[in-house]
Amino acid sequence: MNQASFGATEAEASRLMSMGFEAWIDEQLLQPASVQLPHVRSIPRPQFPFELQPDRVDIWFRNALHANDQLRQRVAFALSEVMVVSQLGALQNAPYGLADYYDMLAENAFANYRDLIEDVTLHPTMGVYLSMLGNERPNPDLNIRPDENYARELMQLFSIGLVELNNDGSPKLDGQNQPISTYDQAVIEGFAHIYTGWTYAGSPTFQTARQTELNQVVPMQLYPNFHDTGAKTVLNDVVIPAGQSGDQDLADALDNIFDHPNVGPFIAIRLIQRLVTSNPSPAYVERIASVFNNNGNGIRGDLGAVVKAILLDPEARPDLPMEIDGKLKEPLLRVTQLWRAYDAVSNSGRYPLVASYILFGQGPLQASHVFNFFSPFFAPPGEIRDASLVAPELQIATEFMGTQFTNFMFFQCFALNQTNTQLDDDDIYIDFSEEMSVAADVDALIDMVADKLLAGNISDPLRQEIAGMLALIPLQETALRAAETIYFVATSPEFAYQL
Repeated sequence: MNQASFGATEAEASRLMSMGFEAWIDEQLLQPASVQLPHVRSIPRPQFPFELQPDRVDIWFRNALHANDQLRQRVAFALSEVMVVSQLGALQNAPYGLADYYDMLAENAFANYRDLIEDVTLHPTMGVYLSMLGNERPNPDLNIRPDENYARELMQLFSIGLVELNNDGSPKLDGQNQPISTYDQAVIEGFAHIYTGWTYAGSPTFQTARQTELNQVVPMQLYPNFHDTGAKTVLNDVVIPAGQSGDQDLADALDNIFDHPNVGPFIAIRLIQRLVTSNPSPAYVERIASVFNNNGNGIRGDLGAVVKAILLDPEARPDLPMEIDGKLKEPLLRVTQLWRAYDAVSNSGRYPLVASYILFGQGPLQASHVFNFFSPFFAPPGEIRDASLVAPELQIATEFMGTQFTNFMFFQCFALNQTNTQLDDDDIYIDFSEEMSVAADVDALIDMVADKLLAGNISDPLRQEIAGMLALIPLQETALRAAETIYFVATSPEFAYQL
């Protein structure tokens, strides 16, 4: 459940065990997407659009915590960390566009990757973020050259990466034992010329197009007079011929990327890392890449089949786990896991954590740059890097963020719980009434919290530390004993680690 949702609940874990993994996944694949845009639009329009960002974040948390399509929402979150756009910067005043972009990721989470990259490419939110929107054909007289930003990032970050890959994710090497580049500057320029002539839909002219509430949530429109109709060289020395329409150029270009052999292992690694483990074996990557290349029915790019294969692979939950298995949980996922386990709510029904990226180092569509909150290649110095392993999430595990997170958990456990009679309407509080009912029994209390947050897998040292603290608290202080136990577990390395 922690791999495939925003956190296990006792009810859903029991249901999964009764259904079996494959049946539960199949059911999730059919769940319709829980979306954000209708909620954001339902809020009275404020004076300044950025004032709706808390409402966008609020509906993200509502869906993450309570939506039935947990697997779809979790995969959408993973995709949002690959095909990054962010509220921080030029999109601060585009809450509708950001909500719709996330909805697009959720709706495409189990669709075909070829459809996904087209929807991403034409979404005005991405158009603004990576400056494809308003990109013009070259005009030497006016010193206009096509912007190369999206051309570069679609390849580097969203699809094929910088070097040629074998199907197991390992780099292909040339005769000098060096990695082979996937593209060069000429290819970037070729794609940049393809992505010309697109801007906000519905404008009388290309040059007067401006963002509105409506056009930030519909695909960009082609304005043919601003599209470069010359020949373009793309991947693998393919030449897109001159004289085609902008729509045909775009279709041919996206087909060219989609058909590149790197896409299968590239996407396999990114999704395995976000859902299961930071360091998948080459064999694991190859099995998932093979499903991307052919879902068993001759279809390439079936993301639903890919996600199912990732979660059902023998390495997803090995019988004999090794210390290199699993991953560090992202801070945001630790918070949602705690909240789901303890039925976190607010009296207003809202979760308006607009500054979650400050509290946790990350938030929904709140990365500080297109490279996401952390790099998939990050390896901290020391034993992890020395072993040629990676731990992406550790890139934001700074001393400052560690302190921030620990303080948040302290306040959550000891102040924001059901025993507090002075909660503000928007205070998000947890309910540990069950723990209070067994708080006098040290073992029963620890077991209950460990079952909810650690799947029962609590170490002896952690158990002993909690028991030692509980020995200092009077038996009648049931709320304090419950809060202390949850706090110890929620701030432990064991809770931070997803096996």
